Amino acid sequence: MNSNAPLVCLITPGHVASTPRLVKNADALVNAGYRVHVVAGRIFRPAEALDSQIFSTARWQSTLVDGRAGAGVAARKLLRRLARQLIQWIPFASPRLAARAHHAEVTRLAATAAAVPASFYFGHGLAGLPGAAFAARARGVKYGFDAEDFHDAETEEALSDRAECIARHVLQAGLLPGCALFTAASPLIAKEYGEAYKVEPTTILNVFPLAQAPLSPPIPSPITSQRPASIYWFSQTVGPGRGLESVVAILGRMKTPVQLCLRGFVSTDYIKNLQDQATRAGHRHPIKFLPAGPSAEMVRLAAEADLGLSTEESLPLNRDLCLTNKIFVYLLAGLPQLMSRTTAQTALAAELGDAALLGDLSRSDETARLLDVFLLDPARVTAARQTAWDLAHRRFCWDIEKNILLESVRAIIGAPA
Repeated sequence: MNSNAPLVCLITPGHVASTPRLVKNADALVNAGYRVHVVAGRIFRPAEALDSQIFSTARWQSTLVDGRAGAGVAARKLLRRLARQLIQWIPFASPRLAARAHHAEVTRLAATAAAVPASFYFGHGLAGLPGAAFAARARGVKYGFDAEDFHDAETEEALSDRAECIARHVLQAGLLPGCALFTAASPLIAKEYGEAYKVEPTTILNVFPLAQAPLSPPIPSPITSQRPASIYWFSQTVGPGRGLESVVAILGRMKTPVQLCLRGFVSTDYIKNLQDQATRAGHRHPIKFLPAGPSAEMVRLAAEADLGLSTEESLPLNRDLCLTNKIFVYLLAGLPQLMSRTTAQTALAAELGDAALLGDLSRSDETARLLDVFLLDPARVTAARQTAWDLAHRRFCWDIEKNILLESVRAIIGAPA
C-alpha cells in the first residue's frame, strides 16, 4: 500500500458485520489504491464474532467505539435524554444538538474519526452522517454520506417519536447539503431524498462481488415430502415487521411440501410465536432457524435453497422504497425469489423477469397457488435460476456498481498515485 495515497475514513455507529455496504466500499477503495480507516460501533456482543471474521482478512485499518459499557457511557446516555427534551422546544436546533439527541455515542464517533488524518470522511448509518461531517470540519476536508434507508421514515419510532423525528430532520437538513458525495441504496430512496431535502443522491445498489457467486446456478434435488422445498429468508435480525407472519400463512396453504428457513439473530419468544403460528397455519415441517452468518458467505448459503423471500411490507415508507441486499444475494446465488408488491420491488421485478415472482402478501391462497405452480415445474425453476445468475453477472454485481463509488471519490480527492 502506497503510504502517500489519499486516506478515506468510513464511519458507522453499528457493527461492520451489520453494514456490508461499508465493508464493500472499504474493500473497493483499498483495491483501487486508497488507504482506508474504518470507525465502527461495538454494541451487540453476538455480532462481535462476525466482526472478527471481517477484520481478520481486511486490508484496511479500524477503530471500534464501544457503546456498551465503560467510563462515560451512562453520562452520555443521560446527555442524550436531555438533548431529546431540549430539541422539542428549541425553534432552531443545531445539527450538533440533533446528533446528540439521535445517538448517545455520536460525539465519540466524530472525535475518533477526527483523530484519523483522512482526506475524505464517508458516513454510513444516520449517526455516521454527523460523525463524518464533524470530523471533516475539524480536519478542513470534505465529507459524504451513504443512505441505505430513507431515515425520516425508516422505523415506526422515527415517525411516532417527536424528539427522534425532529432530530432526524434537523440532522439531514443541516448536513446533507454539505455532502461532496451522497449515495442512496435504491432509486426511490434517492428520489425521496431529492424531494425532501433538495439534494441529488447517486444510486448505488446493494449488490455483491462476483467472486462470491457459484460457478453455475445450483440445481436442487427433486422436491418430495422427505425433501421439502427450502423457502429461505435472512437478515441480521429475524423478527416482526418483515412480512414473515404473512409468509407463514401463505406456506401453510401450499400443496407443495415446503419448509421455511430463517437465518439471523432471533429471540426465543419470537421463535415460539412464529412456530405456533406455523402449526396453526398447517405447516407440515417446523420452521428451521439458522444462525447468523458472515456477509461474505450469504450468497453461498442462499444457493442451497429452492426459493428466496424478499417480502418487505409497505409500511413504514422506507420499506416501500428500499431494495434490500437479500434481493441481490439471491440473484448472485442463481436463486429465484418471491417479491412482495412494494413500490420499489414491483419496479425492479420488471427488470428481473423470470428470476422473480411478484406476490400479494395479503392474499394467501392466491400467492400459495403462484408458488405451487412455479415449484412444481422443474423446467421453469431451472430457467429462473439461470436468469437470476445471468442478471447478476451482466448487471447486478458489485464488480460493476463499485465503479460509481470509485469515480465519485476520484473526483473529490483524486486518484492514488
